[in-house]
Amino acid sequence: MKNILLVIIAFIGYTNCYAQVETDSIKKETDSKYREDQFYIAVTYNLLGNKPDMVSQSGFSSGFHLGFIRDFPINKRRNWALGLGLGLSSNSFNHNFLIQEDGAGYDYIVLDKSDIDYTKNKFTMYMVEMPLQVRWRTSTSDDYKFWRIYTGLNIGYVVYSSSKFKGDLGTIREGNIKSFNDFQYGLTVSTGYNTWNIYFYYGLNPIFDNISVNDVSVDMNAIKVGLIFYIL
Repeated sequence: MKNILLVIIAFIGYTNCYAQVETDSIKKETDSKYREDQFYIAVTYNLLGNKPDMVSQSGFSSGFHLGFIRDFPINKRRNWALGLGLGLSSNSFNHNFLIQEDGAGYDYIVLDKSDIDYTKNKFTMYMVEMPLQVRWRTSTSDDYKFWRIYTGLNIGYVVYSSSKFKGDLGTIREGNIKSFNDFQYGLTVSTGYNTWNIYFYYGLNPIFDNISVNDVSVDMNAIKVGLIFYIL
């Protein structure tokens, strides 16, 4: 009887050890494949940086961004990674800077409401974007609520641009404006906890390509501040 009990105890011990090893092995295999591939949606408030003194903004200038980022972990714990993405965005800017086409090209006029009254004056850029990121997070393969800091470069290509004016001069619409820089790129930072994250973009090149108003060069760049949501 004693020998039978020893055999049973040994068998139970062996089974438990084997199950633990198998569980650890599965967990290790799962961890080794863990990555933070994510869809993202962002809403931003858009500002014009490096404005000439006579240019000002009014109203709410908005941006909408969505896309997908592929995650490439670079350390054993997999909390550091590189990110490469592809997305779309729409970016509008309300201002007093009128863009109007004439027979020879475009006229750029800084509006003064004491001379020309208007209710709307904005331009919009529709872009294909490619985010490039260095990513740090406190997540694990089974922890979906975590802190993150993602920073890097966002490269955008303007596929279509437009401007719209409504006021004393009537309604003026322009499309596919040639004076925009085709490529718009800038530094980005997104940081936060779980779903809610603050997003910041600072454009490194001008929105317009070599234009001037009253002999003053217009080198305005885009600055965007808002919220970005990451969805697994």
